[in-house]
Amino acid sequence: MANLILDERDQKFLLYEMFDVETLLEQPKFEAFSREMLDMILEEARKFAVNEIFPTLKSGDTEGCRLENGQVHVPKAFHRCYKLYCEGGWGAMSFLPESGGQGLPHIAAVAVRDWFVHNFAFFAYPGLTEGAARLVESYGTPEQKKRYLGKMITGEWGGTMCLTEPNAGTDVGNSTTRAVRQPDGTYRIQGTKIFISSGDHDLAENIVHPLLARIEGDVLGTKGLSIFLVPKYLVNEDGSLGRRNDYEVAKIEEKMGIHGSATCLLNFGDNGDCYAELLGEERQGMKIMFQMMNEARIGVGMQGVTSASIAYLHALQYAKERIQGSSIMDFKNPEAPRVPIIQHPDVRRMLLWMKSNVESMRALLYYTTLCGDRAESETDEAQKEKWRGMVEVLTPICKAYNSDIGFRVTETAIQVYGGYGYCSEYPVEQFLRDEKIASIYEGANGIQALDLVGRKLAQKNGAYFMSLIGEMNDTIARYREAPHLKDLADNVQKAVAVLGETGFFFAQCAGQKDFLTPVNNAYPFLMMMGKVIAGWFLLWEAGVATEKLNALSQEKGVDSTDPAAWQTFIKGSKEAAFYSGKVFSARYFIQNILPEAEAASKGIKSKDMSVVEIPEEGFAS
Repeated sequence: MANLILDERDQKFLLYEMFDVETLLEQPKFEAFSREMLDMILEEARKFAVNEIFPTLKSGDTEGCRLENGQVHVPKAFHRCYKLYCEGGWGAMSFLPESGGQGLPHIAAVAVRDWFVHNFAFFAYPGLTEGAARLVESYGTPEQKKRYLGKMITGEWGGTMCLTEPNAGTDVGNSTTRAVRQPDGTYRIQGTKIFISSGDHDLAENIVHPLLARIEGDVLGTKGLSIFLVPKYLVNEDGSLGRRNDYEVAKIEEKMGIHGSATCLLNFGDNGDCYAELLGEERQGMKIMFQMMNEARIGVGMQGVTSASIAYLHALQYAKERIQGSSIMDFKNPEAPRVPIIQHPDVRRMLLWMKSNVESMRALLYYTTLCGDRAESETDEAQKEKWRGMVEVLTPICKAYNSDIGFRVTETAIQVYGGYGYCSEYPVEQFLRDEKIASIYEGANGIQALDLVGRKLAQKNGAYFMSLIGEMNDTIARYREAPHLKDLADNVQKAVAVLGETGFFFAQCAGQKDFLTPVNNAYPFLMMMGKVIAGWFLLWEAGVATEKLNALSQEKGVDSTDPAAWQTFIKGSKEAAFYSGKVFSARYFIQNILPEAEAASKGIKSKDMSVVEIPEEGFAS
């Protein structure tokens, strides 16, 4: 196995064989790129990830961050990584060329980051900077772009996202941080922000904080929030750095994982002189910040994929090397030879469960970003709207489903290792610790579920949701008559029908003024929808793989009706084994996991109100 970060063959399969990115590259917006160029970029990303980023994973976790004299110091190894990241231009991938970026399609940039995000403690620093810089690119004045954007894109300056406050938490509208208007049109900020990833560090000479606050006199709630740019050091007219701004790094949070990521508590304006500039229009803070939040939610979905991917590949290698027990066929023979644990059925079950989930989660991530590329590159307005709608519906699934299933994959990897997996001499326990946060930040997964059920299903009178159903049905129709896929296609069709019926059931509840049923069942519905989407993608993957297998076997003159000849063919061809693995991933998931969707729907439709009817005293005596 060439690396233990991601399956390169799976990545290329999705990009070129399933999602046909080459067709996207024919669009005028992306015609400067080619498959050869993308392959070259991905190869450089692989080298950088394997040789530079992955080796800092353990040292970053062990060393962590420290706060000294008001300055955060990150793990030593991160400095070289960050320097090479910036020199390689990785932070400029998806910015507009006129901003100094490379203009890569989003799906290509995501494929690159698929290599990097396994070490999220490191990637948070450039990743958040890129998100903050895109806010400046989208909403900044010409002066703000000149002042901040270029150096943020190159990574000379960092960036964050300052939303959360001690008393507000997820209830962002309850923010008490205030902005005081000054005669010169600038503002002064007073308030406290907590859980700020990359809140301070010594990787960049300046940090620009997009920060939500309420201008004095504006209404309460989210409608009264504006967004401001708060630099660590003020910037002089000539671009040089001026005085240190009036805010304090009060502490670094002690966390379960991602120890190399500086999660800070920041106190702004204790001396009444924290300089800030309005970004965009007044009272448009949430609208503007949602751009970065939605990008971050896709990023968190990627964190779920990369954590699951690296955990699965490590567990797979361990299972192939760890000798323990005899074959199930020889378990009564005490003298039988010991075998690698991958030969034991329960270990194979765990590995196949992980494999099918990793592959479907990666497909969801890539497809969601591809929808965004299509929305940007299409000239037909109806098509643009369709693909924008697909991104809207899929984003909460991408964030919540991938982060929760990603954590469960890391947990299962530990189980494959057994007792060794629980020990720090092996890396899988760190994968689990680092991944757990993904279901919590950027809107906890329960919030993602409420967003899906409360807003996304009903957008455009349900048109976005129905577009997704339509895409799934198109795939099912394509493979329904394939001899070896018909039963799988039928099962996915039933699951899609259940999904549509459950969505319609929620609409009926809303029409009857029954809002508690959808609210109580928002999270079960999101996870149900995630499983149905996963089944769809795995059927699609199996369909493509079956076509490729048939072509390969015909080319080699293999009789597919001869089991012995077929097994020899699969074992003797790396490509045939890969495609065969895709078919088994789909068969396992669709036959064993997808039926859970129908059970979830049954529970939702029962309208059971236990979660709200149980008295608080009933939870514990």
